[in-house]
Amino acid sequence: MELPQEEVEALVPEVTSDEQMPTRRLSRRHALLAGFFALTVVVFLYFVLPQIAGVNKTWDRIQDGDPKWLIACALFELISFGGYIWLFRGVFVRGSTRISWAVSYQITMAGLVAARLFAAAGAGGAILTAWALRRSGMPGRTVATRMIAQYVILYAVYMFTLLIAGVGLYIGAFNGSRVFALTMVPAIIGGVAILLSLAFTLLPEQIDRRIEHWAKDSGRVGTIIARLATVPDTVAVGVREALIIVRERDGAVFGAVIWWYFDIFTLWAAFHAFGDPPPFAVLVMAYFVGMFANLLPLPGGIGGVEGGMIGVLVAFGVPASLAIVAVLSYRAFSFWLPTIPGAIAYFQLRRTVQGWREEGRDQSATLYKVKSPAT
Repeated sequence: MELPQEEVEALVPEVTSDEQMPTRRLSRRHALLAGFFALTVVVFLYFVLPQIAGVNKTWDRIQDGDPKWLIACALFELISFGGYIWLFRGVFVRGSTRISWAVSYQITMAGLVAARLFAAAGAGGAILTAWALRRSGMPGRTVATRMIAQYVILYAVYMFTLLIAGVGLYIGAFNGSRVFALTMVPAIIGGVAILLSLAFTLLPEQIDRRIEHWAKDSGRVGTIIARLATVPDTVAVGVREALIIVRERDGAVFGAVIWWYFDIFTLWAAFHAFGDPPPFAVLVMAYFVGMFANLLPLPGGIGGVEGGMIGVLVAFGVPASLAIVAVLSYRAFSFWLPTIPGAIAYFQLRRTVQGWREEGRDQSATLYKVKSPAT
């Protein structure tokens, strides 16, 4: 179930003698434009949108929120990130003597900052994480496979929740709307995503190698097909790796559940701070459907996630004024507040990697490789 070394390592940043972190080269103009965009969106969300919706003095209302529930928001978000770090260790740090809990914190929180800077579902965070793991001495093949496995585990929770909550709402098992578009459409998306992921495991191992052999005598078209075949083969390896980790009953897998659901609890607590929350199933659907906006080409999904959540909540019958103040407060805790420790972790990780470099390039971490059931 292993990919050829040269193909897998192409998926992760190349390790060179330069200790600088892999970042997209941004000119000062691009940085200023990105900052201006973020500032404009924040001003619209926190000042203009509430006025349009008839929520007067938004900041005053936020300040009037129940302090106990706002403290709960912070605690829930802290536990959520703890779950993510736990999952990270369960997937990547299987026997490593170099990546401690402190370093795991640095990698995950620094990845958070990178994910905030770049759109496309946190691609910046994935690049930085892969680079740090390579720097720790982890082979590129292992990094690529386990990164896919981590995403499979994370988004399996996402899609199973969409499926269960959507069907449950539609058939009346959960309190809330039974509107097909708000319940069954997301459920169908979740179900299809699950089936497609499992279907990848049916592909023969190293199918890309077989296609490459066939393509040698098939001209340019065959070459293109051979290159495209590396994608499903890589995904299949990651899905199999995720299933192996789950079958091992590693408790760290529950870190994915903690990551998602305690973030939802943050939103739930934000509703409690300003009024009565909607049924929990409605809250879950609004949360996950809103998170689809992370796929939009927006830095960190700013604006899209808030708008998506608010729109779905209003469609479910939640008063617009309550939905706006609760979602904006939730995002202050889940998106903006962690950016400060994430930025600090970014610079801590730079020092950590520099320390690894000074220890010697030939020294590598002791890594435990997950074994296939066939071995």
